[in-house]
Amino acid sequence: MQEIDTVVVAMTDMQGRLQGKRFHARFFLDEVAAHGTEACAYLLAVDTDMNTVDGYEITSWDDGYGDFVLNPDLATLRVIPWQPGTALVLADVAALDGSPVRSSPRQVLQAQLERAGELGWTCLAGTELEFVVFEGSYEQAWDSGYRNLTPANRYNADYSVLATGRIEPMLRDIRNSMAGAGMIVESAKGECNLGQHEIAFKYANALTTSDHHAIYKTGAKEIAARHGYALTFMAKPNDREGNSCHIHVSFRTDDGEPVMAGDGPYGLSPAGASIVAGMLDGLRELTLLYAPTINSYKRYADGSFAPTTVAWGPDNRTCALRLVGRGPSLRVECRVPGGDVNPYLALAGLVASGLSGVSRSLEPPEPVTGNAYALSGMPRVPASLTEALSLWSSSALAIDAFGKDVVDHYATMARVELAAYGAVVTDWELRRYFERI
Repeated sequence: MQEIDTVVVAMTDMQGRLQGKRFHARFFLDEVAAHGTEACAYLLAVDTDMNTVDGYEITSWDDGYGDFVLNPDLATLRVIPWQPGTALVLADVAALDGSPVRSSPRQVLQAQLERAGELGWTCLAGTELEFVVFEGSYEQAWDSGYRNLTPANRYNADYSVLATGRIEPMLRDIRNSMAGAGMIVESAKGECNLGQHEIAFKYANALTTSDHHAIYKTGAKEIAARHGYALTFMAKPNDREGNSCHIHVSFRTDDGEPVMAGDGPYGLSPAGASIVAGMLDGLRELTLLYAPTINSYKRYADGSFAPTTVAWGPDNRTCALRLVGRGPSLRVECRVPGGDVNPYLALAGLVASGLSGVSRSLEPPEPVTGNAYALSGMPRVPASLTEALSLWSSSALAIDAFGKDVVDHYATMARVELAAYGAVVTDWELRRYFERI
């Protein structure tokens, strides 16, 4: 048995990253496990570069950037085999008076799961994260300005056993390490982009799946670095296929019966049909939760396996929502999110929109059985963060489901991202305009 000398206490920030502290194991047991630990509230009020920015209600310079509390959820405590002698526990975020911080991603999801629980339902989910592997370290990639990176595979490795064998030592280390951390690992496979791969995990309840997703992303990067690679989950790292994160969702009753399966068209129950209809109806308004960065929207291209049309269809990979499975395994696969998604927020959006469909007894439109890319006159997945922000900010569904405080919080996040991008002169602009304009 491994002796644990270090415990990592971490929350998930707006960008889906683990943020927290490392504790000596004895101090964690004596003090932190029962009482939590304090951290600067700016962890939910900064951009990706950890810059302090204006516009957040939760904290600011005017408020002195005070603390909030990270309360360990001991049900998430686990050994993380890729760090010697180390365990990790995820934390919920509370204000100093003990009240929950509603804008914390884990709490955003928990609030929606509680709403589903009022119907006697549990949400089950699985996330399928793709990543691209490059030779060399993260530091080398940074120092090169991320130019001329060499992919671990030089050709399309989709389903190729030979190609995955090239980096199997790293893939095996990730698989076995995640299994050692309590996740049920299914498989690894190559994908379409050069050096692109995916490791899949068995579905679980939505909160556990999100917890595993966040831990896996951090662990995979740390393990890749140890093997001399740099892997990225960004949605569109180059001009080939982007990194997707298809999210599978279904519901069960308290006694384990499937909610979505029934005798209706396409094997759906009336509730299942309304869940699909609600997810489809709310997709554009909640896209900010599925596609949170400037880069996210560059995935959405015709013929790319990333959706462009707000449509659904049985086993149809050209649609935004794909109906998969049959009977107890019947579920919705949302194909909108990329590898940059925050799983807590995305699943919160899917649960909220599905419940909205049920409360309004919505009926889905006719499914698409052909090429959804070729359809005209149908709603489109938002083409930019600007469009998604506008839809989110004015969404009655978002305000009703999450509250205006949460809507404003994530609208600020999007505005900060847009302002940062708008202030930068890009390499593309220099190449295009420097001499020839």
